[in-house]
Amino acid sequence: MTEFEPHSLYSYSQEDVQRILQLAIARQADDQNKEFSYEEILEIAKELDISPDALNLAEIDWRSQRSEIQQRQAFNSYRIGKFKKRLGNYAIINGFLILLDFIGGNTLSWSLYFLLFCSLTLGLDAWNTFQTKGEEYEMAFQKWYRKHQIKKTINTVVNKWFKAWQI
Repeated sequence: MTEFEPHSLYSYSQEDVQRILQLAIARQADDQNKEFSYEEILEIAKELDISPDALNLAEIDWRSQRSEIQQRQAFNSYRIGKFKKRLGNYAIINGFLILLDFIGGNTLSWSLYFLLFCSLTLGLDAWNTFQTKGEEYEMAFQKWYRKHQIKKTINTVVNKWFKAWQI
């Protein structure tokens, strides 16, 4: 489309409209570093002939998706932290074994086998840590999430119990 062609000759699919509006809102937000109030969102939705109920349901879905993304980011940070700890353990143990081997015979011999085995183990561990797709990842995430929710529930119950006893 050239600049002088009338815009009324074209029609757009719903997906195209969403992308165009998303880009326009992002561009406006970048220019002004602006945040929108709920009333402004309601006004925009009204202009686009979107019902308040549909907007409310979309906001609920958005909050749910945002919460899940935040939970997944926390899980990934937890996994990376555990990996860094194991990496440090591997480095300390292998460093000690290499030093012991070198001091014992002024050469490296048997410690290289341990280094090779630990490197293989570390490589597999890194693969599992940084793999964020697939069934294993989902099962690990669900297990972590349930454990996290149980801890949160127990903390809430204990806090309520302590508050009841303080009265």
